[in-house]
Amino acid sequence: MLDREGFRPNVGIILLNQRNQVFWGKRIRTHSWQFPQGGIDRGESPEQAMYRELHEEVGLQPEHVRIVARTRDWLRYEVPDRFIRRDARGHYKGQKQIWYLLQLMAQDWNLNLRATSHPEFDAWRWNDYWVPLDVVVEFKRGVYEMALTELARFLPRPDHRNRYLRGGMRPREQGELPAIHTQDRREPRRPGPFDLPPGATLEAGPRTPYAPREES
Repeated sequence: MLDREGFRPNVGIILLNQRNQVFWGKRIRTHSWQFPQGGIDRGESPEQAMYRELHEEVGLQPEHVRIVARTRDWLRYEVPDRFIRRDARGHYKGQKQIWYLLQLMAQDWNLNLRATSHPEFDAWRWNDYWVPLDVVVEFKRGVYEMALTELARFLPRPDHRNRYLRGGMRPREQGELPAIHTQDRREPRRPGPFDLPPGATLEAGPRTPYAPREES
């Protein structure tokens, strides 16, 4: 479904935890990181598409999140011809996106990268809000920067409330890298209060060169 200018309607999702860190997903079998995103189907509103993509890509339901804000207008990026299927070249130009800022109201273990048979990510981590754009495919970086900038003023006040002291946890040392959670096919279990999500480990997937899929 393309508009008259050749752009496909799409939604992007910036998912926050209670520390205003964002969900950062590693695309399956690559070393490229990105936010969840996906196309809007015919007859869907942007919000309906956002909830569908949220479940398909990270396994969350509407009750697991709260909508904080969304971009006012469409943000567009063009896709280079080499990433477009041959049969779509000449009439497909790129994506136009509405971006949603969501706050996670559930626990980390509710995240499930294998909620469907066609997973988008094979690892994830919580990252500072201003994500490293050098690991995003180049033609999407401008839209990421515009979305993050527009939505930054809506960031909730972080809720710390001395939870490290009460929970017996230590804050992450300055300069320590965040944990990377990988998903496998083991049977999920309900973790304890400070366990990783189902099927997660601290080992990252293998490094492979980034090969963007063709878009249409």
